[in-house]
Amino acid sequence: MIVLELAPEQRRAVEAPFDACVAIVGPSGSGKSTSLAQRLERCRESHPGAQPLLFLHNAAFAAFAFELLRARGRNATLVDDVDAELLFARACESLFAMQWETIAQQQLDPEVPGLRSPERFLSSAFRLIRRLRDAAIAPQTFLARSLQGATEFYANPPNFADPRLLSATKALYHDSLDASPQELNRQYRREIDLAKILAKLYETYVELAERDGRMTERDAVIAAGALLHAEPGLSSELRARHRFAFVDEAQDLSAIQLRFLSAIFGDALAGVTFCGDPAAEFSAVRMTCGREVFARAATTVEMRERYRAPHRELLRVRDERDEADAIAGRVADWLEEGHRAERIAVLFRSVANVAAYETAMLDREVPAAIAGDVNVFADRRALDALALLWNVYDPFRHEWLLRTLAGPAFGLSDASLAILCGEPPDPQRPLFALDEEPPPTARSGRWSPKRDLRLGWNVIRGERDAELSDDGAQRVARFRRLRENWLEASRHEPFDRFVRRVWREGLAREGEPQSARARGQQVALGRLYDRLRAFCAADPRATLGDVLAHAERRIDSDLESWDAPPLSGFVQIRSIEAARGHEFDRVVVANAFPGAFPRYYSPDAFLFSPRLGMIPKENAGDARASRTAKFSYYVFASKAPQHYYARERRAFDYAVQRARQRVLITAHGTPTRGTSAPEFLEELR
Repeated sequence: MIVLELAPEQRRAVEAPFDACVAIVGPSGSGKSTSLAQRLERCRESHPGAQPLLFLHNAAFAAFAFELLRARGRNATLVDDVDAELLFARACESLFAMQWETIAQQQLDPEVPGLRSPERFLSSAFRLIRRLRDAAIAPQTFLARSLQGATEFYANPPNFADPRLLSATKALYHDSLDASPQELNRQYRREIDLAKILAKLYETYVELAERDGRMTERDAVIAAGALLHAEPGLSSELRARHRFAFVDEAQDLSAIQLRFLSAIFGDALAGVTFCGDPAAEFSAVRMTCGREVFARAATTVEMRERYRAPHRELLRVRDERDEADAIAGRVADWLEEGHRAERIAVLFRSVANVAAYETAMLDREVPAAIAGDVNVFADRRALDALALLWNVYDPFRHEWLLRTLAGPAFGLSDASLAILCGEPPDPQRPLFALDEEPPPTARSGRWSPKRDLRLGWNVIRGERDAELSDDGAQRVARFRRLRENWLEASRHEPFDRFVRRVWREGLAREGEPQSARARGQQVALGRLYDRLRAFCAADPRATLGDVLAHAERRIDSDLESWDAPPLSGFVQIRSIEAARGHEFDRVVVANAFPGAFPRYYSPDAFLFSPRLGMIPKENAGDARASRTAKFSYYVFASKAPQHYYARERRAFDYAVQRARQRVLITAHGTPTRGTSAPEFLEELR
């Protein structure tokens, strides 16, 4: 191996001994990843018999753990957090139905924080359990710490009249600190009951996941770690086979991933090389332990010099539309200068609601692809495609039928749709429908006459066609013919061929061929198609109804995401999480204003502290204050908002450092004073 033009600290990282745990740390653009790659190459040359493990991202841990489980005969299916939340909902069913024996015997009070709103309670509880899983805290440990923390806190409560506490607490929540001993005792009993309920739900969820074999990435790592602890010989076998491991973006490791590595390579982690930036630990969805990871290294090589120093430009405009237009114009200029589209990125803290920015770029013929916490199923182009499948399966789901008829492919006017929603000239006709007439759907089972809803029948039977304009009647007739063909195809053709046929014949292409809009539509449909095919591959017996129910469950989920390598020929619109490990020539960091980047601090309904136990926010039951005294105290004592905004600042700095040459930072609206949340753009001035 030839190592050329490496800085001294990079050379030290490459040449550090392999028989110890080594950490390569430094800021973005300091050459860490280059050094890691050179070190891996040197390892392979000096130890040709080894099979080093390479973990470049979090999913790599889950993939290796999953393969290990399958190799040991575990019949498991890898699922995402959306499916896991549905599994958790099953664990909550008996609770919401008040069927628990402890509740029936009045051993637990169901009037606990959050339980008045089951959906919100479920989401908050699942987010807590995900964090507990990341932190390697088992249900029994969670309950024990919760009970101990509650007992110690309420047995010796802090001084709620402390001027510093009152000053740090919003005046709106001062009433939460005016708690009598009787009120604190009531909150204590509610907190204990909440901890017991959450612990039981947590335990039930783990049992369901293990029984059904439906594991998330974190579940697979936990199960594989348990397997290694149960079979020490397997750990020795893996260590002898692989000998070394190389971990990039190590600041994002969770406690369970660190334990998994320790189970293979021992507590000293001999042979493991960590690479990362301690200042880039900012994940908002996972519990990470970057400090502990780098503290485990026997040798630390620090990279201090940054080799990327992008030129910065700041821009603040009036409103979102102006910001979207300004970004689109700047990106179009860069493309005209000869920069490749995939080497340009527009980064947001979240890409859940960036349709206006994508539209502005498409208007300027700039092809763009979104990645990150974006919901593939909720994209307007995906909804149009799903509507066609619903039309085949059940034309009496009128929200989907109206979407299709009013869409660009058929383009019926509001007046035509109003006619189709009205009663037919002969209202007696439905009374004489023959019993043997097959239902006009792809549903299995007996047809229910309760579904004799007007719009569906008028479209399927053409009972109002005569009252439509000639053009409108022709459009409805065309849809009817296509749907009849699709209905027949759904009974005979394989699912993937059937879907392609429906979309090819029933969707209107956006824009001219090879235009930015047409290419963007193909990307959106391709992502949806891949998701639907993956569902069918996991369940070969799935019907069209099963597929559509699966899609419908995901449309409203806030856990959906899409992350993939940059797509060639497309400008990248990415969340900061999805920009991990990527660099671009030109970058726009958008929405750099409070509420967007950084997002406002909004603590969850349930917090957990290893020392204080559960910290519920809502003061349930017969309470005068809306928040609990413990929550107000914890937010002050732990400096939770300050830590939150420090994490947001690290995310912002990381976004800026994704640029090699130039970075444009944009915001819209009037700048604030930065008292409740920082103004990143104004700080850079």
